[in-house]
Amino acid sequence: MIGILMLETTFHRPIGDIGNPKTFAFPVIYKTVKGATVARAMYRAGDRELIDLFVQAAKEMENEGAKAITTSCGFLAIFQQEIQRALTIPFFSSSLLQIPFASCVTGGTVGVMTAARSRLTTKHLKGVDAHHHPVVIDGMDDQPAFTSAIVDQTENLDVNTVAKEMKQVTIRLLQNHPEVRAIVLECTNMPPYKNTLQAITDIPIFDMNTLMNDTYDAIT
Repeated sequence: MIGILMLETTFHRPIGDIGNPKTFAFPVIYKTVKGATVARAMYRAGDRELIDLFVQAAKEMENEGAKAITTSCGFLAIFQQEIQRALTIPFFSSSLLQIPFASCVTGGTVGVMTAARSRLTTKHLKGVDAHHHPVVIDGMDDQPAFTSAIVDQTENLDVNTVAKEMKQVTIRLLQNHPEVRAIVLECTNMPPYKNTLQAITDIPIFDMNTLMNDTYDAIT
């Protein structure tokens, strides 16, 4: 069983999203980390109080039977090492942990698709030891349907429009960086649209669900 530490959010979670248990073919348990908002995780990268909040919640999940623990926000990569050291079971904060693997198996540059390009920094990459690998980043900052529903949480989630926005940003990423040989989706809310992206490119696409599946196979 994998434990999933959730930010405080209110938006709809379609199948494929980490917050929908039907996404996974194995048991998961959820715990919302009180005080851990999207704004704190994304816009306050130096907010080290988040470490204690996640460590406490993770230890509670461990006592409840979780064999590994993850989070619902890829930006928590910045605290991967600090949180992991406080636990006795595997902890994987972010899909960004797959960057080194994606780079090594393809022998090329990894394109990261993030919820907010302007907020994803070298510190986040260093947190998961990905800063030594060739990476380019694009994001959903300028995509209104995605940002209003998932980041700002001011509008209802329109999955069809978000799928179109994801497609547009992926095309932009690949046109601007033809050297990209793999894509990693930072945001755990992006996997529901993966099929749309795979329809326009043949390169491998890694997301939180590929990491979840691999981790579950490793612990069972």
